[in-house]
Amino acid sequence: MAASPLSLDTLRDTDLVASGRRVFEIERTELDRVGGRIGAEFAAACRLVLASPGRVVTTGMGKSGHIARKIAATLASTGTPSFYVHPGEAGHGDLGMITEDDVVLALSYSGESDEVLMLLPVLKRQGNPLISMTGRPQSSLAKAADVHLDVNVDHEACPLALAPTSSTTASLAMGDALAVALLDARGFTADDFARSHPAGSLGRRLLLHITDVMHSGADLPSVPEDASLSQALMEMSRKRLGMTSVVDADGRLVGLFTDGDLRRALDTDVDVRTAGIAQVMTRGPRTIGADQLAVEAARLLEKHKINGLIVVDGDNRPVGALNIHDLLRAKVV
Repeated sequence: MAASPLSLDTLRDTDLVASGRRVFEIERTELDRVGGRIGAEFAAACRLVLASPGRVVTTGMGKSGHIARKIAATLASTGTPSFYVHPGEAGHGDLGMITEDDVVLALSYSGESDEVLMLLPVLKRQGNPLISMTGRPQSSLAKAADVHLDVNVDHEACPLALAPTSSTTASLAMGDALAVALLDARGFTADDFARSHPAGSLGRRLLLHITDVMHSGADLPSVPEDASLSQALMEMSRKRLGMTSVVDADGRLVGLFTDGDLRRALDTDVDVRTAGIAQVMTRGPRTIGADQLAVEAARLLEKHKINGLIVVDGDNRPVGALNIHDLLRAKVV
C-alpha cells in the first residue's frame, strides 16, 4: 500500500471535507454539460428501443461494465426488458443469449475496448441495432453504432485524472435518462413498477389489498345490536381482534365496540354487567372497502389514531376486520 503524504496527526477533517465536496462540484458541472447535449441522438436511441420487439442487451468492460449492469437493471425494473452480457464471456458462447430482435447498448468511454469491438461484426451480421455510449464521438465504437450517446467529460473528479469518476457518473445518468424517457413513453405506472418488485416495500404497498390481510367469515367479530355488553366481550375474546362490529337486523353495520370503548365505559356510571352493547358502542365508525389497498387502511389508522377497521361491502354490511397488527405482519407499515 502506498504511503500517505500526510500523517494522521497532520490530516485535517476540513481537508477531507473539502476534497469530498470538490468531487461533487466537478461531477455536477460535468453532468450539466452532458445533459445539455441530449437531443436528436437521444430521441433516436429511445425510438430504436421502443420499436424493438426484443430486449435491450447492455455490455461493457471494467467500470463501464459495472455501469452497464446497473443500466440493465434500471431498464428492466421500469418496463424495458433488459439484461447485461459480459463482452469477454460473449466471445466464448454468451453471444447466443442475444437474439436478432434485441437492441445492444454498448458502453466504452474510450470507444476502443477490444472486447466490445470484437463483438461488432457478429452483431452487425445478425442485424442487431447498436447504441453506443462513449466519451469519444470519433471512436471506433461510436462510428460503428446506429446511434451514439456522447458522455464526454472535460474533467474526471480524480485529481490524477486516472480513475473513472465524472465519466462513469455521466454514463450512469445517461442510462437513467434513457430508462425514464422510455418509462414515460410506455406510460409505465407505479402499479407496473410494483409488479416487478413484489418483494419490496413498494410492491407490498401497491399490490396488497384489504382482502389479503383482513379477517373474514368465521373470524369476523360481530354481534347484533340488541346484544349485551357481556356477549360483545365474549365475541371479542373469541376473535382476538380487540373489537367487534355491531349490526342491525339486516346485517348492516351500526356500530363498533373496542377495547378503548370498554375502558371509557368503565369511567362512567354504566353498569357493565347489565348494559346493552348499543349503550357503549361507537356509532358510525370508520370503515374501509374490501377492494382498497392495505396501505389505505394504514393511512386511516394513522390519521384517526385508531387501531382497527371494519371492512364493509357496498350495502354497509361487514365482510371483514383488520387491525394494526395485521398490517405490521404484512409489512405494510
